[in-house]
Amino acid sequence: MSGFYGAISKEECIDEVFYGTDYHSHLGTKRAGLVFCNEEDGFQRSIHSLESEYFRSKFEGELINFSGKLGMGVISDTDPQPIIFNSHLGRFAVVTVSRIVNIDDLEKEFLGRKRHFTQNFHGNVNPTELIANLICEKDSFVAGVKNVHDKIKGSCSLLILTPDKIIAARDKLGRTPIVIGKKDGSFAVASETSSFPNTGYDIEYYIGPGEVVEITSDGYKTVKPANEKMQICSFLWVYYGYPTSFYEGINTEESRYRCGAAIAKKDNVEADFVCGVPDSGVGHAYGYSNQKGVPYKRAYTKYTPTWPRSFMPQTQNVRELVAKKKLIPNNAIIKDSKAVFLDDSIVRGTQLKDNTADLRKAGIKEVHMRIACPPLTFPCHYLNFSQSRSTTELATRKAIIKLEGEEKNLEKYADSSTPEYKKMVATIAADLGIDSLIYQDLNDLVEAIGLPKEKLCTHCWDGSSYF
Repeated sequence: MSGFYGAISKEECIDEVFYGTDYHSHLGTKRAGLVFCNEEDGFQRSIHSLESEYFRSKFEGELINFSGKLGMGVISDTDPQPIIFNSHLGRFAVVTVSRIVNIDDLEKEFLGRKRHFTQNFHGNVNPTELIANLICEKDSFVAGVKNVHDKIKGSCSLLILTPDKIIAARDKLGRTPIVIGKKDGSFAVASETSSFPNTGYDIEYYIGPGEVVEITSDGYKTVKPANEKMQICSFLWVYYGYPTSFYEGINTEESRYRCGAAIAKKDNVEADFVCGVPDSGVGHAYGYSNQKGVPYKRAYTKYTPTWPRSFMPQTQNVRELVAKKKLIPNNAIIKDSKAVFLDDSIVRGTQLKDNTADLRKAGIKEVHMRIACPPLTFPCHYLNFSQSRSTTELATRKAIIKLEGEEKNLEKYADSSTPEYKKMVATIAADLGIDSLIYQDLNDLVEAIGLPKEKLCTHCWDGSSYF
């Protein structure tokens, strides 16, 4: 997913940017970077891989080398960032949260005009460098951001650091969030508002889709107004977002609570307890438990000291190992029980299948899975969620192929009112070895989030979104 944090102050802001960026670590474990600027030294930058260590341990020892009253950091699940550019617009640094579907076409376009790229990303063009080049095609940063929005297919939110300001530009359809925070004498700008409380900031302003805002230590101003249309990613509330974060003024944990309660209202299974699969299933499970009046118990505990989130490692073998090792079942709670488990989603089903086998081994009587979103049926073209994975690996697609012999009739399988949908869900449940499976209804999820359907991207469930 990736996430960024910037701060501009009348005082040194090194620690604020360091800790603010660290509070985005749940969004990626691939790479991270910091950049600061002051009059004497200019731009100071550091980039590290996070594949073997966490953000804090990589950067903490370097903080003494930085100085500046403005800076920014990024946790990137893709390319090395920040990029520093020297251009006709002046020197600037840029960080992005993006996915560029047409990056190959844009690369060919630049090379055809005898332009060049210097940054390497797995032997390919670095997406953030390409975005910086698109900015520099125009005569101002605002026009450059509009050029980015006009030319890329996918999504792009970004921060630009100049010697005297930060420019924040949200994706043209607002697929990823940017929020401004304020405290005496300084402003911060971040992907996650969960980075504000412990760095001393209060939520000040939610940047709109396509909006561009200039921020100094004295204040902020909109230099390009927001667009009317919005397609913010619904998965922020289901999974990606941190429980304490707000998007469009809506808290993640409260939305998950409503989501779980909505499933409970339509469920008639009898169970001894309810359990959330850590971490993002917990909020959903609390909502389900309280709505049904069934006690919440921790049948699983997540071992957090060394195991990262399982969707981050990019090889299947490592993903499966991490998924298995990080959750420890509590046999005292599990044995001879009937239980409802809430999880955010089923992607491949690998982790859930292993968990179910462990539950059976521990002596559970019945396993009932309740999933907080509809079945993931369509690939995401807009964010890096499951970017490296074939659609045939999705649990839904595997079930459809088993039923049809090929991937077809996707619209019918995505519609919860059809016989095809019910057969698909039953096939997935049988493959996972669980006693029952219920997915969240899309309309109930939209209501739990609290935004109009047309302002949400629900493409991975119903294939409805657009560039």
